Amino acid sequence: MGCASSMYAGGKKRKIINEVAVFVPSLRVPVQSDLNKMLRGLVPKDLADRIGSIRNQIALVAEDTDGSAIKEVQEALEEYLPLLLGLTRKEYGLQDLVDFKWKSLEDARQEICLANSWFELLSVLHMMSMLTLTEANLKLIPGDSGPSGRVVPADCMRDSIDLLLIAAGYLDFCVREIHVRVTPDIKSRLPRDLDEGVLEAISNQALAQGTEIQLGLAVESQNATLSVKRRLACELLTYLGQAHYCLTGDNNDYKDRKKHICFIKWKYIEAKAAAYYYHGLILDKGNEPLSHVTALGCFLAAEEILAESKKACLSFCLADPVTRAPPPWGVMKHLNKKIPETVLKKSQIYGYLLNQEKDLQTLPELPEFELSLKPDYELPEIDSAWNSEKWDIPGQALKGYLNDSEDAIELE
Repeated sequence: MGCASSMYAGGKKRKIINEVAVFVPSLRVPVQSDLNKMLRGLVPKDLADRIGSIRNQIALVAEDTDGSAIKEVQEALEEYLPLLLGLTRKEYGLQDLVDFKWKSLEDARQEICLANSWFELLSVLHMMSMLTLTEANLKLIPGDSGPSGRVVPADCMRDSIDLLLIAAGYLDFCVREIHVRVTPDIKSRLPRDLDEGVLEAISNQALAQGTEIQLGLAVESQNATLSVKRRLACELLTYLGQAHYCLTGDNNDYKDRKKHICFIKWKYIEAKAAAYYYHGLILDKGNEPLSHVTALGCFLAAEEILAESKKACLSFCLADPVTRAPPPWGVMKHLNKKIPETVLKKSQIYGYLLNQEKDLQTLPELPEFELSLKPDYELPEIDSAWNSEKWDIPGQALKGYLNDSEDAIELE
């Protein structure tokens, strides 16, 4: 995840505690290997060399830069992907003939090697999603905060929404299209952070954070209605609820699980405060005294939940590895100011009604909405080098001659 990094100052090694706006689980990187040697005699030499060379380039750059050279690694992964697709095709018969080795960038001891091209494709898309989430996180953490607190430029927020949608698309594709093609034996040997539940949780988390940023932009827009803001807050709550559900399975005990759950709980509590606040504003527009009582109940609940969210944020930050949360920005910066102000104002106006209607002080149910953000990803076209009609592989003619000779002996 790269939450904490180290540097040397005055001969002493000190740890830098990184700021986290978008939770990014640990990054897995390929281990350099002699892939072209394993493919020798099975595919043309130039194709084998390209596959091996680009994969080793990804491994080298990712490890040397600790995963920070996002653009360079992403470009190499996008170049590698069309080449890799040929290894997954049944007609070439290479799905289980090549060993693919990967390791955790944070702990090289967490290494895995599987002879399965679907595992390689799953690992590549997982790496692409983690790098994309990292890029989204960097977009949301500007270098300096102004005198009025953290200000994230609107362009950076929009770019982050696009990146979060891309990352969610990679992960959703892994769950829908790759996991169903992995055999039970291979699936049982996968690292826990490649389990379907974990991938689905991160996908939902990415969609949730994209929705949270949309809500922040809506708060700053004069054209966004209360109904739109409430809908976004309720959708955010749903995405995070789904993410939490995906992580509660017994088989999802992976390295970042505790930290990840703390992050989702923190964001879920924040979303709940936002949903009750905007729901209360809409109810408060009613003409009946009961509407004002119910609205005030929503505002009081939002204030209580907001205080709880700060404790949840601290729990996330202290969970291993230790991180820092960014100063309030976007919608939470707005709500940290508006919720206490609204509670004070509305309590002064309608507090007496709340005392009179003690039997009606139960919180209303929040409305449910169809989710707006949908993950979408399609694999690129297979590289044209896999056009086997043009292949000329030295040694294959001899193999064919030997096979023909064996058949002739059997006939005799």
